[in-house]
Amino acid sequence: MQVEQPPVDRVRQVQEGERRGLLLINTGNGKGKSTSAFGLALRAHGRGKAVKIFQFLKVPSARFGEHRTFDTLGVPIEGLGDGFTWKSKDIEHSAELARQGWSKAREAILSGDYFLVVLDELTYPLIYGWLPLEEVMQDLQARPAHVHVMVTGRRCPQELIDIADTVTDMQLVKHAYQAGIPAQRGIED
Repeated sequence: MQVEQPPVDRVRQVQEGERRGLLLINTGNGKGKSTSAFGLALRAHGRGKAVKIFQFLKVPSARFGEHRTFDTLGVPIEGLGDGFTWKSKDIEHSAELARQGWSKAREAILSGDYFLVVLDELTYPLIYGWLPLEEVMQDLQARPAHVHVMVTGRRCPQELIDIADTVTDMQLVKHAYQAGIPAQRGIED
């Protein structure tokens, strides 16, 4: 590692654009997409802002660590799916749940009742063709000006990336699973 001198003479740039709701995306094959989105939700909630989280693959009865925490804090989090697709016994039922879930998420976004709406794992119903990309994009663009939306999931469609304000591509460098270490509760749930 090369040691660097800390910056001391940085000129602060003042942005002159309007403050408005942002469309943010966390995508890529690396770990941390949902975790980062939940951190954003905690930050907004900590500022007294209304937050709603939808998880497109998790079941409504899920009790993962994030559900327990958000329940304790009074942040609504809702599972909309029936679990991992490779475990699904009826893929058309999974697709229908995604469509019903989008209806709920769409209503929350367009209502203007929330400062931040998290759409965790939304990219999967999009890339599987369960949700029409053009309609989702139109709804996201029609949201009230103050509503921020965070989308997570691998392989985010380029069209969605193109209309987003901030996109982070989480890159996999190394993962414990590759070394044969199983998922750890509290780290990956």
